Amino acid sequence: MASSGRTSPQSGGPRERLVAILSEGYTPYIVVTIYVLLSSAWLILSPFSTLIFLVFLSSLLAIYYFPVATWLKALLGIIVLGIVMPIVGNENQGFLDVVTQAGIFIALALGLNIVVGFAGLLDLGYVAFFALGAYLWGIFSTGQILNIFPGAEGSLPLGGGWFFVFLILAVIIAALAGVLLGLPVLRLRGDYLAIVTLGFGEVIRLLANNLDKPVNITNGAQGITSIGQAPMFFQPVITAVGLDPTPGAEYRLYMYALAIIIVMLTIVVARRLNDSRIGRAWTAIREDETAAIAMGVPLVRMKLLAFGAGASFAGAMGVLFAAKQLFISPPTFDLVRSISILAMVILGGMGSIPGVILGATVITLLNLRLLPDFASQLTLWRNSGLPIPSWFDPVSYQRLLFGLVLILMTIFRPEGILPERRRRFELHEDAAEGEQMAQDSQNLVHPDIGMKS
Repeated sequence: MASSGRTSPQSGGPRERLVAILSEGYTPYIVVTIYVLLSSAWLILSPFSTLIFLVFLSSLLAIYYFPVATWLKALLGIIVLGIVMPIVGNENQGFLDVVTQAGIFIALALGLNIVVGFAGLLDLGYVAFFALGAYLWGIFSTGQILNIFPGAEGSLPLGGGWFFVFLILAVIIAALAGVLLGLPVLRLRGDYLAIVTLGFGEVIRLLANNLDKPVNITNGAQGITSIGQAPMFFQPVITAVGLDPTPGAEYRLYMYALAIIIVMLTIVVARRLNDSRIGRAWTAIREDETAAIAMGVPLVRMKLLAFGAGASFAGAMGVLFAAKQLFISPPTFDLVRSISILAMVILGGMGSIPGVILGATVITLLNLRLLPDFASQLTLWRNSGLPIPSWFDPVSYQRLLFGLVLILMTIFRPEGILPERRRRFELHEDAAEGEQMAQDSQNLVHPDIGMKS
């Protein structure tokens, strides 16, 4: 009798048996629903526990992993992000800010993933497009614009109603900047491409730092304050769900909702691009440019499209970031920020959309929640008399942490946490070929070993 493709619960090891049991019939539907509802209720009852918050966020990973129908995944996702998170965020605005920031960096990482993961073009200056979007809205929504057009006090600065116009405008301007960056680096690869893009990122940061004279455009190192807020139009929805937030919390809820909506749009766009002819052309370029040219792939056009598409994501999120923070300055857009976004892509898995989402979430949680909480706990222990050196501050070692993450992932799991299927196969195939070549070399040096084996 022919064996079926599904693994029997009695076959395989403990892990395989558990996976088989959780995949049978209605079991995954029941398990994932209970997990989501219990973790949600737990967080609502304890909205200030970081551990419970992490368990709650892990329910999104369970929704992704469990083999259930798409309608249930969508329903549970709406419960987690659309109902529970706003309720908890009304009580604990810190958690809401973390999720909003995670959404911003997810979209940024998805944009960089187009350039690095899909097309295989190493970009270390990606944060420059993020800065373009942020400064675009920051200048036009504040009095900085009057330094450029001193006679336009009646119509400038622009009000919050222009926010969505500038979201679209930032997409266009950042995409054009990405294409302009791509033009001089079309023939560059690898390290040379990384150096040029790194230089571009530093040029934008230095311009933001020094364009305060002779005309004060960016306000220099002091940054731009009192940036215009996005217009709020969903107060009836807040009232309908029973929330009564303070004015500050209301704006945070609104920015959270905007971040989630924009992230959903970027995920859809990234998936459509990856599954299209353009995505297949990017994959061909990533694997072998010479072979791609031989197959008729328009190399110049596809590379420029990758730079432009990736940059457009960053431009839009720059506008959202400026409207959320209400303050921007040049140090926000330094090289460390570019490296952190690249670390998100590598940690999750280059070319993998779910992996990039996970990588961005993990690193954002480390930066904004876990490391500061750990530092606070160390301070409490130190004050209680434990011999903990004062120089040991985890928050001060973020750069070291990024470096360790990149090194460890490169050595032990180069495909990332949730790798793209094609990339995982390629890396494992290369590793197997390397082991075989090493074995062949050993047999040539010691032929007796090869004969015995």
